[in-house]
Amino acid sequence: MAEQTGGGWWKWILAGAVIAAAGGGYFYFRHNHQTPLAFNAVAVTHGELMQVVTATGTLNPVSSVLVGCQVSGTITTNYVDFNSQVKAGELISQIDPRTYVAQVAQADADLANSMANLELQQVQAKRAAQLYTNNLVSGSDYDTAIAALHQAEAVVKIKQASLDNAKANLGYTKIFSPVDGVVISRAVDVGQTVAASFNTPTLFQIANDLTKMQIDSNVAEADVGGVLEGQQVDFTVDAYPYRTFHGSVRQVRNSPITVNNVVTYDTVISVTNSDYKLKPGMTANVSIIVAQRADALKIPNSALRFRAPDNAVVITNAVAQTDTNQPAGGPPGKRPKGNRNIRTVYLQTGDENAPQLQQVQVKIGITDGIFTEVTDGLKDTDKVVTGVVSSDSQNPAGGSTPFGGGFGRMR
Repeated sequence: MAEQTGGGWWKWILAGAVIAAAGGGYFYFRHNHQTPLAFNAVAVTHGELMQVVTATGTLNPVSSVLVGCQVSGTITTNYVDFNSQVKAGELISQIDPRTYVAQVAQADADLANSMANLELQQVQAKRAAQLYTNNLVSGSDYDTAIAALHQAEAVVKIKQASLDNAKANLGYTKIFSPVDGVVISRAVDVGQTVAASFNTPTLFQIANDLTKMQIDSNVAEADVGGVLEGQQVDFTVDAYPYRTFHGSVRQVRNSPITVNNVVTYDTVISVTNSDYKLKPGMTANVSIIVAQRADALKIPNSALRFRAPDNAVVITNAVAQTDTNQPAGGPPGKRPKGNRNIRTVYLQTGDENAPQLQQVQVKIGITDGIFTEVTDGLKDTDKVVTGVVSSDSQNPAGGSTPFGGGFGRMR
């Protein structure tokens, strides 16, 4: 019984020793053995910087004509096909003219009949005038003869108009090209009947000049403010993924296009297609160059998103601080009121064993989405911090990411 009691005391003593050792180890590593901070820092660089507005659009001919017909009938002959080169006034299709030839003959006969009646009425009116002069007919008979003459003259004019209309319809059975160009669409085949009773059917679509094309691109309302006429444009098409084509902004149309509450504006881009590589209907991935710098002082955008860890030593206005949540210059990354171009970045100072951060406010310019231009606040020799390499477990806000960019967001 005594041995069991002694053994129980040893178990309690051993458990207490283990707990004390664990607590001491935690206190030691928490307060006296923190992992030193290390930062990713990159040098400020010079280089070309280009700010672009991206959009998608469709290639179309600058001038395109839809050729239709004004009369109904059966297509007897097509003289052109897809991709045919045509000249203005060239015969491109023929509608069966037999019905319209018969209408012309009928109208011609009606006109001849009315002219014969006119000759008769002229003779009768002349005779009535002589008889009326000699008081051989009454005035009413004379008036009737004159009215019949005028009616015959009117009927001749009506029949002449009907003949002209029949001849015009006969002429419409021949379809001519209105412009020089290329046939890009043919909607009818030989033997097909076209009906022009209610609307004009489309037979062909002719592009006036495929060496000059345009892109109708949809630019978002957030970006359209920076798009101006004359700006240079680079674009690609899926048919030639390794080739970049060029154009220029010709027009920014004021009419909004709203789809699912998304507002865009049609931006027309002029394109030269001298080698005929571009075809109507192709989808173009457009990059409109809204600003460009040949030798800009630039920093990575990750430097603008960086936020200092809570336990980092930050120098602001020559005063070292360890709580960067509320530094003397305001919260990290916050823009001063009234100036959207002023941002906060951090420079790495001190030695490798005790790195420090210096908070600096800079004035930024254009950006390409990866780098941002700095117009004031930095020198060529400065190194800006883009992320944290390592941090202790008590600072999740300052931890590193798998991509080496530190936590934080653009403000």
